[in-house]
Amino acid sequence: MNITQLRKAIDRLDSRIVELLNERTRHVLRIREAKLATGGEVYAPHRELSVFERVTRLNRGPITEEGLRAIYREIMSSALALQKSMTIAYLGPEATFTHQAAVQRFGSSLRYSAQKSIADIFAEVSRQRADYGVVPVENSTEGVVTHTLDMFVDSDLKVVSQIVMPIRQCLLSRSRRGRIQRLYSHPQALAQCRGYVQKNLSHLEIIETSSTTRAAELAGAHADAAAIASAMAAQCYRLEIIETGIQDSSENATRFLVLGRECSPPTGKDRTSLMLSIADKVGALHAVLASFRRYRINMTKIESRPSKRKAWEYFFFIDCDGHFQDRRLAKAIADLEPQCNFVKILGSYPNAE
Repeated sequence: MNITQLRKAIDRLDSRIVELLNERTRHVLRIREAKLATGGEVYAPHRELSVFERVTRLNRGPITEEGLRAIYREIMSSALALQKSMTIAYLGPEATFTHQAAVQRFGSSLRYSAQKSIADIFAEVSRQRADYGVVPVENSTEGVVTHTLDMFVDSDLKVVSQIVMPIRQCLLSRSRRGRIQRLYSHPQALAQCRGYVQKNLSHLEIIETSSTTRAAELAGAHADAAAIASAMAAQCYRLEIIETGIQDSSENATRFLVLGRECSPPTGKDRTSLMLSIADKVGALHAVLASFRRYRINMTKIESRPSKRKAWEYFFFIDCDGHFQDRRLAKAIADLEPQCNFVKILGSYPNAE
């Protein structure tokens, strides 16, 4: 086939694809009506996961798995927008890594609302001014975001999904490297690039900012300044990328949580997040850990935080494999309750990443 014939073949396929996409969307809208009748949530992370897994199994190339997932992300985002005018709150301003994580999960068809703090994100979702919220919870090199954990103490919101996103930090500026006199960035970003900064930028004045996006904004306003931020921030503030991938670890990634009001049903591959307060007595923590061992529950994380209510009283945050409705995990949680002052299920959600 010559180029003209190939293009005509593509045109015919495009017509068929558009027809099939609209047929798919009509089915989605019928499902919406059924959900509304039963009071179910429009966004279903467990269904999203099964769609991604099924279409990638069907893929025979040459489209890459990553490319196919991106296509289906936008197909599902468009369908969500037709079902409901959804708002996603995130830690702003625009182009932060939290914003990028939110778009990675929900696609570009929904409305996004930038918030000034993690507390504001919890408040927006709790007051139903946002349908979901996206918050950072831990970085693979710098550890947990303690403020996110602290917010769960008094919140009734649930973790409905997680996002694990590789973090690639960039050096951005309006000027050549030799003219740069000061460096702006968020403390977390600076910590992730500590080695690079010490080796290459130690002579600069380093100024901490409230976000990497704010750093990019300030760098854009001063000819002698640079910022450590994302490539997306470079686009927003018309900065040049002097160097990319300057984080110390090539495996640098941040885990984000999606906040909502209802947990997903079991998928067979889930994670559960718990918060508990234990009695102040010898062996109390050992007894808690023994409950997980007794029922062969794999704990993937445990973190302690001061309760801020009483000196030397702590809350423990635990991530473990399984869904809270699974038989073994349900028994383990039931065993925990007599040993703890309280046990709170923060959420069960697909553990696909």
